[in-house]
Amino acid sequence: MAFLHQLGILSVTPGMVVMWILGLALVFLAIRKQFEPLLLLPIGFGILVANLPSTDLMAPGEGLLWRFYHYGVEWEIIPPLIFLGLGAHTDFGPLLSQPRLIFLGAAAQGGVYVTFFTANAFGFTLKEAATIGIIGGADGPTTIFLAASLAPHLLGACAVAAYSYMALVPLIQPPVMRLLTTESERKIRMKKGRKVTTREKLVFPIVATIVIVLLVPQSAPLITMFMLGNLFRESKVVERLTETAQNSLMNMVTIFLGVAVGATMSAEIFLKRDVIFIFCLGLFSFMVGTATGILLAKLMNLFTQDKINPLVGAAGVSAVPMAARVVHKMGAEADKKNYLLMFAMGPNLAGVIGTVIAAGIFLTMLQ
Repeated sequence: MAFLHQLGILSVTPGMVVMWILGLALVFLAIRKQFEPLLLLPIGFGILVANLPSTDLMAPGEGLLWRFYHYGVEWEIIPPLIFLGLGAHTDFGPLLSQPRLIFLGAAAQGGVYVTFFTANAFGFTLKEAATIGIIGGADGPTTIFLAASLAPHLLGACAVAAYSYMALVPLIQPPVMRLLTTESERKIRMKKGRKVTTREKLVFPIVATIVIVLLVPQSAPLITMFMLGNLFRESKVVERLTETAQNSLMNMVTIFLGVAVGATMSAEIFLKRDVIFIFCLGLFSFMVGTATGILLAKLMNLFTQDKINPLVGAAGVSAVPMAARVVHKMGAEADKKNYLLMFAMGPNLAGVIGTVIAAGIFLTMLQ
């Protein structure tokens, strides 16, 4: 009889079954539809195993997945390591060749701040509202980094929302882009930027680190790792470190991060009405960020003869490089010879920095 009482099947609840379905749905989307598979696959599996009864995988102090979460996420180790890998993959050339595009990346953070106030008006605390608002930056590691500090109980829902919307960029952004631009605006061909020197690419990560950390010290964990990875890449003297940051290390921490985030989504935490609001507000934040980036580009065109294709403003959300690809596709639909990808990468990369700065501001104000 004692053996029968220890069987996990006797402890299964309806809520657990719902979470199994959700976890398997994410696994399906990752494999069949290839929606952010590198993250949604381990997150989905993490949800599944965390909701298996009698395993104690998330038992504080002893559970395997609890250790992944505690030492990797709560101790703020894994998100900065992912930024190290992102930096090693990043070429700031498109941004440096046309520095004015950095304003579009900043404007696209409008969704983060608008949603912050909106979420607070809906009854979420300031810390919860900040965590929900940052979803609009479409930057999964930054969302996780901020949630772990301000609202750990929302981490799973916010992370899944952020990565889901990153995967759905090709569906979410085009309607907003068509609504806010005319056919003639989408046909605007931008002038090629100047050639960026190797010295500029070497100096940029160092100067950017100093300036941003001096202004927003709380952004240091992410910004320093991001720029260090980029310095590895641009220095051309540490190929092994660059290769490791881009591949082996990035892949390893992605596994730990995905499983740990999924494991936080137990039925008793996730199956609440607030989760629906989080997904709706996250979508709202993403759409507003897309709109504010486009609108600033249109405003800038009123004061310059060197016109910016307003579509490029939509790439200011930091879904790299998906948002830039969507911009290019939309421009090509209007004019097959209009090549916007490299122009869109400028605000796309600026958006990454902008989202990290937004997270740093929230941490400074609310932590």
